[in-house]
Order: sequence, then C-alpha cells, then structure tokens
Amino acid sequence: MCNMKLIDFVLGFALQYRIGQLYMISKHSHEQSDRGEGVEVVQNEPYEDPNHGNGQLTEKRVYLNSKLPSWARAVVPKIFYVTEKAWNYYPYTITGKECGRNDYCFCSFLPKFSIHIETKYEDNKGSNDSIFDKEAKDLEREVCFIDIASDEIPERYYKESEDPKYFKSQKTGRGQLKEGWRETHQPIMCSYKLVTVKFEVWGLQTRVEQFVHKVVRDILLIGHRQAFAWVDEWYDMTMDDVREYEKNMHEKTNIKVCNQHSSTVDEIESHAKARVFKKPRTWGVENFYETHKILFFTRKKNLMSYSLFSR
Repeated sequence: MCNMKLIDFVLGFALQYRIGQLYMISKHSHEQSDRGEGVEVVQNEPYEDPNHGNGQLTEKRVYLNSKLPSWARAVVPKIFYVTEKAWNYYPYTITGKECGRNDYCFCSFLPKFSIHIETKYEDNKGSNDSIFDKEAKDLEREVCFIDIASDEIPERYYKESEDPKYFKSQKTGRGQLKEGWRETHQPIMCSYKLVTVKFEVWGLQTRVEQFVHKVVRDILLIGHRQAFAWVDEWYDMTMDDVREYEKNMHEKTNIKVCNQHSSTVDEIESHAKARVFKKPRTWGVENFYETHKILFFTRKKNLMSYSLFSR
C-alpha cells in the first residue's frame, strides 16, 4: 500500500483574520485568473453541519495547466482542472481536492490523487503542538512553520508593496515586520493546517506529493502576505460587506475564466457520465504512460481525453 504524505503547516498572523481571509481569497483568485485559467466559483452558499454548526460551502474549479512544472505539462491535457470543495465553519475548515470515487470532488485528469486540508485557528503564536493529535494520532507527520515576513516566495510573485517587511498600514499603524515579530506584535493568531496529499501511482508518488506540498506552502505564504498588505482595503468591512465583495469578485472572476471553458466542461462531464472505463487491477507507471499515449492521440477532439479517466 502507498504511504500518503502529511505536513502540519503552522502560520502566525498579526491581524484579525476572518474577514481578511475572505477578502484575500476573492481578490487573489481574481488576480491569478486570466486567459482561461484560474478559479471558477461554482457554488458559494450557507451550510449547516450537525457537528460544526453554521458555515459556508464553496465549490470551485481550479484550471491550472500553466501552473504545472514542465514534466507534468508534458503528460496532461491542454485544459485541466481540479474541483475543490470547502466547508468553512470558522474557526475550523475542511478543504478537499480529490479524484476517484467520492461524494464531493471531480478531477478532470489525474488518477488516484487527493488533497485534504483541515484548518484550525487559535489565538496563540503557534505553540499548540498537539492540535491535530486526534485527527492524525498514529500517522507520521512533518511540521512546517511559515513566517510571512522572513520566508522567501517565488520571485515571479514578489511585490515590494506586499512585503510585510516594508508595508505599513495607514489605518492600523501595523507593519514593517522585523525578525522576531511574532513575539512582540498584538493581536496575533495562528492558522494550523493539516495537509494530506495522496497520489498512488507507482514511480511518481514521491515526486508528485512533494511538489504538491511545496505548491500548498507557497500559496499559503503568498496569500497571507497579501492579506496582511491589503489590510487597509478590508479593515473597515463588516461580514456582510465582505460577503458582498466576495460575490462581486466571484462574478468578475468567472467571466475571466469561464468564457473559454464553459462549453468544453459541459461536454466533458456529460461524456464522462455516458461512458464507463474500467480501471486496471494494477495501476502502475506502465498503465499511466500507456493511457497518456491515448490521451495525446485524442487531444484534438477536446472530449475523449477527459473521459478516459472517468470511473
């Protein structure tokens, strides 16, 4: 059996968080969406859970072909997306990106791939080492601390105006975070994330899982740097204000992303439901590349390449 990889990300944050998080996600998604790639919001509505209470259910399609490394782009179709569902019961959230047989996700391409993220927020500086002991009691984990001020981000995403070391808020007076800022700044909270990545394809598992964990870490770091640097934009917002902003940004982002993909995606899903392909008993690297050969041959049809992996 393949071993999945788990990492605890511990991220301290020197601001009131909930509204800033919602604002950041909406604006960041809009900025990163262009030319038919990015984040399409399919569903965003209130949701009630018997255990966690009232929350928000969000479903998104993430188109990300150009974000993949060259070795991955060589074997995926031109239009590739992952469906993500998130249940936000702040201060607890669950996010899933998965393909295979499940009740909440659809992946347009990758077999046996899943990402599961559990998040808990606490008013401390990252000192709770046992916060996920119940969820991952007997599993080996790696702990990764993320510092929004001192950790480096990929050069292509760097903006001095979004660097917490240089940014200073006009409304709050906070900013220009220096080394050791977590020990001196108030208010401060910590976002704890238990990230589980599983890709059960022999010969590719380690490489893919390590790559996904790096991408998740970079997204967390960049997004929270932006939430800090955009504080003057959201600081005076109420929850109703940020929900209205979120709705407007989702509509604008969907226009940027969906025009190119809407008809193609409808065809993909319709065709996938109409056809059934049995998974081989052993899904190793030979099966993986054999299927890719079929994929390349049929890519021009813009349809069959996606139904090959329907379950």
